[in-house]
Amino acid sequence: MELFRIKKDIPFMRHALIFNVISALTFVAAVFFLLHRGLHLSVEFTGGTVMEVSYSKAADVDSVRKTVESLGFVDVPVQTFGKAQDVVIRLPSPKEISADDQAKKVFTALQAADPDVKLQRTEQVGSQVGDELMHDGLMALLFVVIGVVIYLAIRFEWKFAVAAIFANLHDVVIILGFFAFFQWEFNLSVLAAVLAVLGYSVNESVVIFDRIRENFRKQRKMTVKEVIDNAITSTISRTVITHGCTQMMVLSMLLIGGPTLHYFAVALTIGICFGIYSSVFVAAAIAMWLGVKREDLIKPVKEKDDTDGAVV
Repeated sequence: MELFRIKKDIPFMRHALIFNVISALTFVAAVFFLLHRGLHLSVEFTGGTVMEVSYSKAADVDSVRKTVESLGFVDVPVQTFGKAQDVVIRLPSPKEISADDQAKKVFTALQAADPDVKLQRTEQVGSQVGDELMHDGLMALLFVVIGVVIYLAIRFEWKFAVAAIFANLHDVVIILGFFAFFQWEFNLSVLAAVLAVLGYSVNESVVIFDRIRENFRKQRKMTVKEVIDNAITSTISRTVITHGCTQMMVLSMLLIGGPTLHYFAVALTIGICFGIYSSVFVAAAIAMWLGVKREDLIKPVKEKDDTDGAVV
């Protein structure tokens, strides 16, 4: 299915160096903010107190959040779980008071706003659990990267695998750089979005790489640059349709999904935008600079020798 067709190939590779310089500067800036400011980790990673409260009717999550924020707790996750009457609140580790006193202070404020509220349970999450979650998240990210490299090396060629990994890590680091710069909360849902972006970016790269291989088979008189330009141009319509539809769903989560899905949707939005950019200007360009050629993807046909076969 094509939304539109571009008849003349766009010379993407002619400007590849300029776009990759911009990409490198963005990457360096993201690394700088990660090292300088760091990520604003949520309670899942840093440890803290988890409170579960229940209301007699559907809970007003916004009202609960405002009550908690009035006590000085900023960007505290407040969300429903299970039923609409149940709310979970994740508080950061207290510095001046005990965890029990902190929970009592919050529950007292909630009771003042709504006397029908009931405390279901209070649980302390230690920093050790947060360290384990961070370790497991990084290991998941590492295994995804290794899996992508193996998959692309088997399906295409090692040069494409290296190019795709550079492009995908570029997307991940830039997402993390945004969260470090703006000090947005980095929680488990954002980590899930980062892993999703990795797979999403790989999908876009695979589509372009597959078209490059097809062009090498059909267009034997084209140069490598012309083959790549044609592959990217011919997939633009598909890119607009798939990424446009995906972004509409993500925007709906961003606009009406509430605070629970807000940063998840933000991470996906950044990842989708930079995923398109990296697949076109980073992955394809790096593959070209690594010297990918027709022989890498298509085995030369051995000419049949007239003397082959039995000789009497």
